Amino acid sequence: MRDDELRRLLTAVAEDVRPSRPAATGWERARRVRRARRAAGAAAVAVALLTAGTAVALRPADPPPPAAATPGPTPSAPPVQRPPAELSYPGDPLGRLGDPVGAKLSARPVRQALALYQPVDPDTGAEGTIRVLGDDGFVRELDVVTPARTRDAHGNEAVPLKTGSLAPDGRTAAFAQTDEVVVVDLTTATARRFPLAGHLEHVLWSGDRLLVGDDDTTYEMDPRTGVSRKVPLSPWDVVVPDPGGRPDLLLELGGPPGGLMLHRVATDERGRGQDRVPVRTSGLLPEHRVDEFYGRGWLRGERLARAGWISVGNMSGLEGVAVLDARTGTVTQLLDLGRDVWKGCCEVLGWDGDGAVLLRRNPGGLLRWRPETGEVTGVTRDLYGAVSLAAR
Repeated sequence: MRDDELRRLLTAVAEDVRPSRPAATGWERARRVRRARRAAGAAAVAVALLTAGTAVALRPADPPPPAAATPGPTPSAPPVQRPPAELSYPGDPLGRLGDPVGAKLSARPVRQALALYQPVDPDTGAEGTIRVLGDDGFVRELDVVTPARTRDAHGNEAVPLKTGSLAPDGRTAAFAQTDEVVVVDLTTATARRFPLAGHLEHVLWSGDRLLVGDDDTTYEMDPRTGVSRKVPLSPWDVVVPDPGGRPDLLLELGGPPGGLMLHRVATDERGRGQDRVPVRTSGLLPEHRVDEFYGRGWLRGERLARAGWISVGNMSGLEGVAVLDARTGTVTQLLDLGRDVWKGCCEVLGWDGDGAVLLRRNPGGLLRWRPETGEVTGVTRDLYGAVSLAAR
């Protein structure tokens, strides 16, 4: 028998022999089982870790968090702007100005007036009675007083309602008359008259005081007492001040073509002048210039708006509205209204609370112009006559 056959025979016989030390053999077998289980567990953990690591490695990276939004540039309109060919009318409380009269002011006083309106027939020039548009959207007739037409020393007449007649808070109105000023409390429908010598035509509010003027003299008057004093300002060129601005500083803007000036005046007891700066149009397009101003100028913050006649290249006598920096006299924006309007069509009526300029356009009613964006929209159509607005 060969050795290998003998080894297999002995192994087979030994498989049926029970061990002489069963406890030791059991413990040894248990240790082998535990070692096997630990090895299997370690292998399983290794496989899990490897799988997870592989999955992490293979998973697409998370997208980076979105970058913080960078604000875009502030819309900037060109310095010279034009209204669109077709106006939109987005709706406005002032659109009720043309509504029929619903009551007399004496029977239904206002809490606050948004505007005063005196219609004028465009064909005959005949004016109607002054109307009061309240903040409730209701139109009243001003019946507690009937102001006469203003007239200058040469007999030239004009309707009594002026763009500066309505106080900024919409509670009081004032009317210049020959040798007197009429002040109406619109919340109580009562009127008071104060004597003041002169062919008075101009009236506007400076805070809680009135600036009243004839052809060449401007008075500052207390509308509660009638006490007045002269101030060295042109009644034609004095600017309606910002209701929230300095009460001790007034501006006038005007002058002949080629010599337009902005004049700042401190209104102390002597009314001493502060400074004069020339009006500059260097910020406009080269062919545009402002030749002369008309109507009333209006200040809001450091911006001043006033209508005028402009030139474009060799064409003069065009209508426009300019916005100036009230510190430097520089024209920063110009609304070019062209020729297809009436001469002196587009007097500025003030600023609204959103920084837009409100202005007349004859024919065409009232417009709102936002100089920063160039947007021009309609407020109300076919409104003929004089309008005075409260500050908004």
